[in-house]
Amino acid sequence: MSGRDGTSRRAVHRLWTKLPRPLDPLRSIKVKFGVVAVVTACTAILIVLWGYLLGFRARHTLPVGVLISLGVTQLIAHGMTAPLREMTAAARAMARGDYSRRVRATSRDEVGELAQAFNRMAADLAEVERQRREFVANVSHELRTPISALRAVLENVADGVTPATPRVLESALDQTERLGRLVTQLLDLSRVDAGAAGLEPSEIDVAAFVAEVTAEAAAGRPETRFETSVPPGLRARADRDRLHQVVANLLDNAARHGPPEGPVTVTAAPLAGDRPGATGLVLEVADEGPGIPPGERARVFERFSRGAATPGARVGTPGGGTGLGLAIARWAVELHGGDIQVVDTPRGCRIRVIIPAPSPPA
Repeated sequence: MSGRDGTSRRAVHRLWTKLPRPLDPLRSIKVKFGVVAVVTACTAILIVLWGYLLGFRARHTLPVGVLISLGVTQLIAHGMTAPLREMTAAARAMARGDYSRRVRATSRDEVGELAQAFNRMAADLAEVERQRREFVANVSHELRTPISALRAVLENVADGVTPATPRVLESALDQTERLGRLVTQLLDLSRVDAGAAGLEPSEIDVAAFVAEVTAEAAAGRPETRFETSVPPGLRARADRDRLHQVVANLLDNAARHGPPEGPVTVTAAPLAGDRPGATGLVLEVADEGPGIPPGERARVFERFSRGAATPGARVGTPGGGTGLGLAIARWAVELHGGDIQVVDTPRGCRIRVIIPAPSPPA
């Protein structure tokens, strides 16, 4: 019986919310209140006059007129408060984890604007929740894979099944380093959210710097061929650790999405500044993978965004990892006041980083 009653109440609620809202075209809630007051008074007066013409006394027609005017008011004014009731119900649903509820925002007044803002907020929260769930799933997978591999190696060594040869220990070290990279990315992300990271700029020999970062990437991905093109004597002023994050993440992204055995190319060139003698830095990392469609190029730098895995992607990094590397790279570039973007290239993917010349001290 209670189930049928609940179904009936929901049916009545749906019917009530679909009723027309005649005051929606009005742009001000104050005007709506004035219209409601005028309609209420006019309805009551008309009922009293109509009863007087039919020979009824005012003490009989006035209560009837009041009741009828209240009913008319309820019909024409229900759209004024309906969005507020819907927002209350939607907010309660969101508190339970349901972000799919939306408010019927047909009014053009302040309440309608509030309803539209509420719907945008609900959509943003739904997207954040989707990203959170995907991030948890991605990180859980990324953690589970090296931990499982490391556990298997150590168990085999401990049980005497596999001797502790340098090759076996190197395999365990690779999994440990993979875990360390993931933890470092998560720590970097927490610094981004806290806004606690600053810059410590210093003079950098770009050729030596690129060679160092590329050598580290090659050690972690021996199957990929890395190539560099940096003019000798090129120097730049930037935060070495932050710039290392940028290049390392770009190399990892290119190696992961490029074909087996590369190549991944790193190029650097000076960027002429607006001030006489000021020179910035242009870095580009290119691969020969499937590339990024123009419609997806802005999203690849968003947090938790993951590209599709390629046939050459390393096993254990489905979908291109956790989706943090390029987001962290953009954050580090923006700390320098620079820009990072995917540029057009006939083949593969090319990401360009611009580090402007630092401003002179005041």
